[in-house]
Amino acid sequence: MSVSSLRHRAPHHVVVLAIPPVVGFDLTIPVQVLPSARGDNGERLYQVSVVTPTGEPAISTHGYAIAPSAPVEALRTADTLIIPGTRNSAIRTEGRLDEVTAAALAMVPADARRMSICTGAFAMAAAGWLDGRTVTTHWESADDLARLHPQVTVAPDALFIDDGDVLTSAGLAAGIDLCLHVLRADHGTAMANKAARYLVVPAWRDGGQSQFIEAPLPDVTRGGTAGVRAWLLERLDRPVSLAEMAAYGSMSVRTFTRRFRDETGQTPGEWLIRQRVNRAAELLETTELPIDRVAEQSGLGSAASLRQHFKITYGLAPLAYRKAFAGEPARN
Repeated sequence: MSVSSLRHRAPHHVVVLAIPPVVGFDLTIPVQVLPSARGDNGERLYQVSVVTPTGEPAISTHGYAIAPSAPVEALRTADTLIIPGTRNSAIRTEGRLDEVTAAALAMVPADARRMSICTGAFAMAAAGWLDGRTVTTHWESADDLARLHPQVTVAPDALFIDDGDVLTSAGLAAGIDLCLHVLRADHGTAMANKAARYLVVPAWRDGGQSQFIEAPLPDVTRGGTAGVRAWLLERLDRPVSLAEMAAYGSMSVRTFTRRFRDETGQTPGEWLIRQRVNRAAELLETTELPIDRVAEQSGLGSAASLRQHFKITYGLAPLAYRKAFAGEPARN
């Protein structure tokens, strides 16, 4: 499904299929993240419907019931299907769909984008949608997914994987990363950043970043790197060395590098490049600056460097990105 086709559907219909017992946290992510995206006139860019295979409330893994907001037939008009995590026995232990879930999934249009959060990937695999694909799921369930579906390649440490019309994410909060990634792909970096600010979450964690961050809750009594990261974000257009970063954080280079990776899952250099690319994307979307000025103001240096990093990150040249997301006249 192309970006252009998505952008011209107003609103884009997202259907979340709750297969009981459903992971309630997973289910609420797209319901919270995607409706926060609004167009220039305040219109919602996504209509999000929650359905269950039977039309009855779905019991969550913690025992409370979640009522659907639409009948199961809403699946017939889905532009995007999202399946949250589930502990359905047939799906999780036998690798097959029960009849009622199979009937529900059969309603999904052939050209719909299909996404899973956490163990929702088991349902997509049972439907045969992941054959020959590389996917991810919660690290704790990765071996089970690979065992039940040997025709699927499971990457157990990725936060999310975008395979075009099929997207999968790791467990729980990684679903937020996936939904923000979809916002970014559909409507650009500025829209995703706005949603992230509203949700008070990081605007970007690369899908290839490992699920296994050594210290997700750093020991604040020993000092962390959050202050250095905030300092760097204010001067992305300026060169900065690893030694300068460490000195600002009052640490040795070795200690700073270790703590930075523990807290973010990335090296300082990897993190800084990502922030600069992110800044360049915002400038391309929201200004008419020529490419060389975008490169300078984002800290990427030259137009050639900007093009290289954009090709790696987005698979697009900067001018193509601007045309897709800003509609501005191309400038050299």
